[in-house]
Amino acid sequence: MDWERRRLRVPSPKTERYGHGQRIIPLFPELAEPLSEAFERAREGEAFILPKLSRVSSAALRKPIEAAIRRAGLRLWPRMWQNLRSSRQTDLEQRFPSHVVCAWLGNTRQIAQRHYLQVLDSDFERAAQNPAQQGAETSGSTLHKQDPQNPESVLVQHLAAWLSKCTNLQATPVGSARLQGILRTTVL
Repeated sequence: MDWERRRLRVPSPKTERYGHGQRIIPLFPELAEPLSEAFERAREGEAFILPKLSRVSSAALRKPIEAAIRRAGLRLWPRMWQNLRSSRQTDLEQRFPSHVVCAWLGNTRQIAQRHYLQVLDSDFERAAQNPAQQGAETSGSTLHKQDPQNPESVLVQHLAAWLSKCTNLQATPVGSARLQGILRTTVL
């Protein structure tokens, strides 16, 4: 973490053999608070902000997350990790140039266009709006921490809130508090 410059180093084991073993991403606002709180609670000399997650592979996380999704009453979406990555790529590309987003996410424009970018209902709605209305933005919901002593639960709450807003995950919306509780007990 580079708190001063608000940047985060992310390991990239999949591309390490090509000389790209890590990449630097911005400390996105939605991650800043939960990561800061986790950092404050980390043990002295700890190399990871969320050490429990550093010992778990994405494959090992799949089953508990899918179980949590089912218990929350959501329908599983195909290719969960790809769908999450696709949602983030699409979201960021609406705010930043493609080459920047691709550098942050560790892919190329061709890969992003072929596998990740999506056309959303909001794209159609924005296109059909009166030009005078297009500048109006909606504000996000305020998040309330349920367990401020547990940094993983705060991070999961933010994840649950984000997931509840993702209409392109082919999931039925549920309350983020319920999903957070299920994820906290299942995954963390």
